[in-house]
Amino acid sequence: MNYKQITCSLVAAAGLALISSVGFAAPDEIQVYTEEMNDPGEFGLELHANYTIDGARQAGFEGEKPAHHMLQVTPEFSYGITKSLEAGLYVPFAFSPDGNTYNNGLRFRLKFIAPREEGESFFWGFNTEVGYSTRRVSESYWGMELRPIIGYRTENWLVSFNPILDMSLSGNVSREPSFEPGLKVTRKVSEGTHAGFEYYGEYGPMHHTLPANERAHYLYGVVDIEKKDLDINFGIGHGFDNASDQWVAKAIIAFPFK
Repeated sequence: MNYKQITCSLVAAAGLALISSVGFAAPDEIQVYTEEMNDPGEFGLELHANYTIDGARQAGFEGEKPAHHMLQVTPEFSYGITKSLEAGLYVPFAFSPDGNTYNNGLRFRLKFIAPREEGESFFWGFNTEVGYSTRRVSESYWGMELRPIIGYRTENWLVSFNPILDMSLSGNVSREPSFEPGLKVTRKVSEGTHAGFEYYGEYGPMHHTLPANERAHYLYGVVDIEKKDLDINFGIGHGFDNASDQWVAKAIIAFPFK
């Protein structure tokens, strides 16, 4: 069996395992971006899978699917354009307990990471994303995300901060960007394995953020595993304060095609 056959088998197995877990999904991507990029001319595939173990049981707006016991699986296809520029495509799917499958939209992204000297630890860049979402997951059919990337990586430590701005482009909702910061801190615990945490916040509109006691916070314990050409990120997260979801499991499996 060659590399591509092994990859396809792993994707299918992961998808079947997750589908058998339960239903329909909440966020389709729970990830803090770092400096990692495809090489020029290299294709990549990441399989995102997020399952809400204990979440909201009531819809937040008309047409939304409540998050409790929901599953979403999102293939992300990427291509390295240059050493500093990468393009990506998200195709989010959801699976209901009755066996139905739903497509929840389509999103494109473009990621830039500033050139660095070999061995330089500090990195910075920018990711922009535009796409369409169905009513099941968003009040706005069209949206945009602006994601600065600031980080520091050594042999033993990784710190990456994403001060994300998320905005709606359609519908009867505010066009003002919402501030949703993400932070990742991990430390090497063994060869090819890092462990740490990821934080995600919901702070409300950028120009008049919510008071501290009205913000939502999510904290994930995460493990990153690198085995040859296979990268795996796994985490269990808990929502605090005003978070609508209490417990969420997430996994990202990355397959580079060289």
